[in-house]
Amino acid sequence: MPERRLSEIAQTLKQPTGIVGSEFVKVRKAAGAAGIHYDLWQQGLLYLLLARRADGKYACGEGGTVVSSCRQIGKTFTVGTAMFMLAILHPGLKVIWTAHHTRTSDETFADMCDLARNKLLSRYVERIRRANGQQEITFRGGGRIMFGARENGFGRGLHSVDVEIFDEAQILTVRALDNMLPVVNTSPDPLVVFLGNPPKPGDPSEVFEGKRAAALAGTDGMVYVELAADRDADIDDREQWAKANPSYPKRTSETAILRMRNLMTDDSFRREALGVWDAVSSHAAIDPKRWADTAVDEPDRDGLVGYALDMPPDRSSLAIGGAIRHGDGTMHVELREFRATQSAGTMWAVDYITEHWPRTASVAIDAQSPAAALLPDLRSRGVRVTVTNAQDMGRACGMFQDMLRDRKLTHLPDSRQPALAMAVANATTRNIGTGGAIGWNRTGGDIDISPLVAITLAMFGVRVTKRDPNRRQEVMI
Repeated sequence: MPERRLSEIAQTLKQPTGIVGSEFVKVRKAAGAAGIHYDLWQQGLLYLLLARRADGKYACGEGGTVVSSCRQIGKTFTVGTAMFMLAILHPGLKVIWTAHHTRTSDETFADMCDLARNKLLSRYVERIRRANGQQEITFRGGGRIMFGARENGFGRGLHSVDVEIFDEAQILTVRALDNMLPVVNTSPDPLVVFLGNPPKPGDPSEVFEGKRAAALAGTDGMVYVELAADRDADIDDREQWAKANPSYPKRTSETAILRMRNLMTDDSFRREALGVWDAVSSHAAIDPKRWADTAVDEPDRDGLVGYALDMPPDRSSLAIGGAIRHGDGTMHVELREFRATQSAGTMWAVDYITEHWPRTASVAIDAQSPAAALLPDLRSRGVRVTVTNAQDMGRACGMFQDMLRDRKLTHLPDSRQPALAMAVANATTRNIGTGGAIGWNRTGGDIDISPLVAITLAMFGVRVTKRDPNRRQEVMI
């Protein structure tokens, strides 16, 4: 079977604009001298991964490179050998290679150690450290490739890293990404690579799904490669096997694939052997027509006022949601404030709530929200905060859906609150417990739903509060 280019076999291929050249030319030359040769599809992938813009920076430096494929395709060999060459070509380069499981990390480290024993390449290796949790290859030029498992906390505390490889990216959690991504912030020209397979049901795949969604939406500044069979393909079609796995049958034998075919369910085989993502059946949590129909330009602002604060997992923004409960039980919600924390910090929100507290019926913050870090400051200012839990969140989201359906909820037009509109349009639901309760969820790692969470909790707080700052007090002298 003749070799095919990456563009000929990729189910989806997205590349950044502004490419003027690629460092792969030097990498291929160095690898070739050591007896390492890349197939055409591997050459295409590495060309894009190492592509440069006119300013000399990596073209995918903003969004990274994402590869989704089936297993046993050779992506670890492809990227691993390229990183080895880069560490030789760039003295002082620091690379971290992290997988979710220790077993995967150990296997990758072992493969790279085999590479270090190459007669030509061994002269560039200073030493190999094999201690558990501190596995690394150090090069004579000062470069290092470090290996570790995210499940063991690898990567925390590291700094000044130039390249991050996230293996098993389909089980890369938002928390793990938040912990590890800042280590490349000080690099003048960082590279971030995500290697994964289509996630199984139940995998914590929010990051990987978010990167895929961003690529399919046309986000620039990133490379996205999806190698997969056609979605409606006959799963026993050998041509589809070759389309999904370009190493078949040259390096991945028919016996190896047949073993998976015989031992796996059809759905598992599509994911694991053919690289096909499960059909996305999730739908918007909030009906767009109902949301549009309940928008008002001049809302009724008489009633009890409540606020709530929320932040996304990466703490990049802070939202203050507001809700007004009217005497007839209806409500009006607004996004009162929404600011980026990098430029504005968070204390402005404490000042805002403190200023409005005398005329406020309730202030709510979820116990699991990053905004809970503001609780001590708010309490020191005399603000009594309702701290909600998962059960409260389920009740709040259910109340929101019911009131929207019954047209007992109003809000400002989307044009006046674009951040809230974006959150509403991109929110899905997640199960809370086993009793049917739901909470808001993000469609991708780049979506910020904190404005929606804030107004939802503001509604809940003002519904359950017993505080009424508008009540007249009878004073007996």
